Amino acid sequence: MKEIIEKYKYSVMSIIKNFTGSRNEDIEQEVYIKVWKNRANYNEQNKFTQWINTITANTCRDYLKSKSNKIALENYDDDETLNSIRDKEASEPEKILDKKERQKAILKAVDTLPKKMKEVIILYEFEGKNYEEISKKLNIPTGTVKSRLSNARSELKEKLQHLI
Repeated sequence: MKEIIEKYKYSVMSIIKNFTGSRNEDIEQEVYIKVWKNRANYNEQNKFTQWINTITANTCRDYLKSKSNKIALENYDDDETLNSIRDKEASEPEKILDKKERQKAILKAVDTLPKKMKEVIILYEFEGKNYEEISKKLNIPTGTVKSRLSNARSELKEKLQHLI
């Protein structure tokens, strides 16, 4: 089991971080326990990496569902309210996953922009700088900042049409 942990720990940690937004050693431990308990069920025709990654993803989904239910249960007492919250919260893990996928797609699209457009969009949208601050930082006129920002937004809109 030690060899499995050493070989797959970075993959497992990465999946957990993508699902939960942080490193979670409890989930990591749970994954390895499930792998150990279910090792007899592993089908040798499939790749072990895929098998352990699936276990990790499913464990993360279970964790997110139970976390949202715990929060709901702590805040409400009556059964009718609890049932409506459970129905609403059941979709929360999927919303979190969708949000993360959207963020990845946006960052990937920004990364493909030409350098001059990319630096302006990052400074404006991600760092919250205004036109004048960007103008001074890049040593370009404010009109050029506005133009590059407009062009970058147009390209991003085109590249991210599938998210709209």
